[in-house]
Amino acid sequence: MKMLSPRPSPPPYSTDPARLARDVVVETFRAGGPGGQHRNVTDSAVRLLHRPSGIQVVASESRSQHRNRAVAFERLVARLERLNRVPVRRVPTRVSKGGIARRLAEKKRRQTTKRLREIPRDEQ
Repeated sequence: MKMLSPRPSPPPYSTDPARLARDVVVETFRAGGPGGQHRNVTDSAVRLLHRPSGIQVVASESRSQHRNRAVAFERLVARLERLNRVPVRRVPTRVSKGGIARRLAEKKRRQTTKRLREIPRDEQ
């Protein structure tokens, strides 16, 4: 039975290995897929549940439970670092007066080019 916290706490989350070992629930289960008889009878897949954030990570690539545990902890650290990252606030910029003038000059040049393509109307 999984014990989830009612509401995940907000970031920042610690990525210290000793702290993670305390905050994580480790489950092992039987991995499916190719690997032969050895893989079908051992509980080599690892699922980590990080209680403070509610993140679940699974590793079942290897037939070794120790290797899967190490891979799962690496994935968990990567996910927590992604969650901890504070996005840089974008500073809105203004177009310079020279940039505005260049854009308007180009539009005027394009306008005259297109006007010259028109077939002149017969004036009556």
